[in-house]
Amino acid sequence: MYLVLIAWFYVTLMMAIAEATSSNGTLLGAFFTLVLYGLLPIIIVGYILGTPARRKAREKLESLDLDQKNNQENRNK
Repeated sequence: MYLVLIAWFYVTLMMAIAEATSSNGTLLGAFFTLVLYGLLPIIIVGYILGTPARRKAREKLESLDLDQKNNQENRNK
């Protein structure tokens, strides 16, 4: 997952550099190229692809909390 995101960032960084150094290009155009073609999609895709890992971590934390509560209840009896 991260390899694709890093590669996409590299490609958009090269696009922004080409935009900035082009004779018809501007720094403002390079900035918007980097942000709109690079950072925004990377953030969205990274969030979507990270959902299963966040769900597993939350379920693991909830199960550990439940186990701790059960252990405390058993000690109190």
